[in-house]
Amino acid sequence: MTQTPTDRRHLPMAGLTHGNRNPVTCHLRCGDACSFTPPNTTDNDYFRDVATRALSRRRTLGLAGAGAVALGVAATTASPAAARPGRAIAGKPGGKYPHTKPGKPGKPGRSRLLFTPVAPQPADTDSVGVPAGYRWDTIVRWGDPILPGAPGFDASDQTQESAEGQFGYNCDYLDIIETNSKGTRALLVANHEYTNEEIMFPPGTDPETVVRVALASHGMSVVELRRARRGDAWSYIPGAPKNRRITAETPFTFDGPVRGSALLRTAEDPRGVTVRGTLNNCAGGTTPWGTVLSGEENFNQYFLAAGTDVRESRYGLGPTQDSRGWRNVDERFDATSEGYRNEPHRFGWIVEVDPTDPSSTPVKHTAMGRFKHEGANVIVNDDGHVVAYMGDDERFDYVYRFVSRKKLRKGNSPGARRHNLGLLSEGDLSVAKFIGDGLEDGVSDGIGRWLPLTRAGRSMVAGMSLEEVLVFTRLAADKAGATKMDRPEDVEPNLVNGHIYVACTNNTDRGKAGKEGPTEPNPRNANKDGHVVEMIPHKGDHTLERFRWNLLLICGDPGTAGTYFGGYEGPVSPISCPDNVAFDSVGNLWVSTDGQPSSTSRCDALFKVPVAGPQRGRVQQFLSVPAGAETCGPVVRDTDGEGSVFVSVQHPGDGGTWESPTSFFPDYVTGSAGRGEFKGPRPSVIQVRRA
Repeated sequence: MTQTPTDRRHLPMAGLTHGNRNPVTCHLRCGDACSFTPPNTTDNDYFRDVATRALSRRRTLGLAGAGAVALGVAATTASPAAARPGRAIAGKPGGKYPHTKPGKPGKPGRSRLLFTPVAPQPADTDSVGVPAGYRWDTIVRWGDPILPGAPGFDASDQTQESAEGQFGYNCDYLDIIETNSKGTRALLVANHEYTNEEIMFPPGTDPETVVRVALASHGMSVVELRRARRGDAWSYIPGAPKNRRITAETPFTFDGPVRGSALLRTAEDPRGVTVRGTLNNCAGGTTPWGTVLSGEENFNQYFLAAGTDVRESRYGLGPTQDSRGWRNVDERFDATSEGYRNEPHRFGWIVEVDPTDPSSTPVKHTAMGRFKHEGANVIVNDDGHVVAYMGDDERFDYVYRFVSRKKLRKGNSPGARRHNLGLLSEGDLSVAKFIGDGLEDGVSDGIGRWLPLTRAGRSMVAGMSLEEVLVFTRLAADKAGATKMDRPEDVEPNLVNGHIYVACTNNTDRGKAGKEGPTEPNPRNANKDGHVVEMIPHKGDHTLERFRWNLLLICGDPGTAGTYFGGYEGPVSPISCPDNVAFDSVGNLWVSTDGQPSSTSRCDALFKVPVAGPQRGRVQQFLSVPAGAETCGPVVRDTDGEGSVFVSVQHPGDGGTWESPTSFFPDYVTGSAGRGEFKGPRPSVIQVRRA
């Protein structure tokens, strides 16, 4: 086995990316997904009808000119009537998390995090840009020792054992969960999505060591934090009792209807109840009972598979995906092997981890379905049922909802905690169908329905068993007739107004020959900038079948034809490719980006967007991340003397190499370096606070 560096000339996405996106990132994070035909090849008549009706109305309204692809949604220079937001039904907030203080539903508020928007940074700027009066600090970096006895970071002498005790690579989802009333202790929980071996290892490193360290650098980290008082910078505590690393080797257990199914059995696990590790963990969410949910996303790229079965090809599995060569070190990654054909079925789930108990076994919830989970975020309905919203991050894939069978028990008694830890093990899974109501009102909006996939422990999809629906959820949603979306990534409920916000990152395949064209919920051909959908549960009840929806943002450079900023007509910051979302204490939406395709390429960033009142849709840039990096996992804290924003700075310097780095974030070590001193970039969690 030999390790060969990435051949930049033959990267599948070379020449196909936009703006600041590096083809190396596409190759390593999602297996060059956008270079392949989208795995959803279904052709539902509903979508042709919608597109035909919408385009007909465009012509009627005189909007069929070149570039006017927003299907009646005006640019920021449009008349007030055309730019107003869609109709909204005031929602009711659900349960609140231990570390948030929701305001009143439907009432616009003013965040305590006041700032002057920053200007975009050119894509080659290797620094963190923050507003005047703010500063940034690093909390924890790739390779920092977190477990007792873990060695200090030495990039030139990495081992599997050292990596298992250190903070992992490419942090994504993030939360800071305060654990005492003074706000001076907390748990930091982060995902580690993927690895970039060209930056991580010096040339000539033993290939098996590379794989073993990469396996140990995936997964999740739990790290204890401390500070002197609220508003101060956090620091992490090496060797603290609750510190934990979860890797691609950590034992997990399955629960729910598919536990023990023949579809999960392998030579290593003939009972189908346990699995080693979690892979490609992207976004997530924190539950009201204090656990963290993590989404397994682009798992297909780790496996060699035949790809001849639709149950494989619909998930992007195939013979060209195994560029990492992990099967040469661990045979379970060879899904062409008779004993491991089902191994890919054991990934693509929502994972639940209890960060307060480092001895607990993480769980994969089969009742919540298997697809390329960006994450899962929950809200407690007024009747006590827990509702989780999820996106499937693929071009032309779907938005999902899970409603627990049992209800939340309040309090922190042992009995209540045991009960709540099982809430995601049983429930009903459904998928969203968005229906446009026409463009006569001048906006993209309409009604929607949740199409049932499972109900009361039974399959609701003809010809598919319950186990098949949950293991091959994409196929079940195809049959149900769900709406194809433009890469629905983070899907989060706003605890202030009870609405749900869907970040649709982009879809440059929309409208290509043989592929679906514009629809009201996905209004642009070759959608390179993405958009944000606002969903309003009927009567504020998250368990009902009906909802309303509208487009809050159609992203891009202000003034560009087809963009829309919630009806706001003043100056806004340019924004593209919305990815992760978060909310502050008064319900403002915060959006982090993943790619900034523009005529002048710029760094990725974090933005604040009011969702109600006269400033609804006013996009304001709060920070920029360094060259090559993506802004991930935003956390906003603006109550009780706190005024901080946290982000994971993922894949800084992607496109560089060990010998020729393109970023030096966060330590900015340049020139000659001694042993143990790393000159390249280190993915990190940072805190931005008032100076």
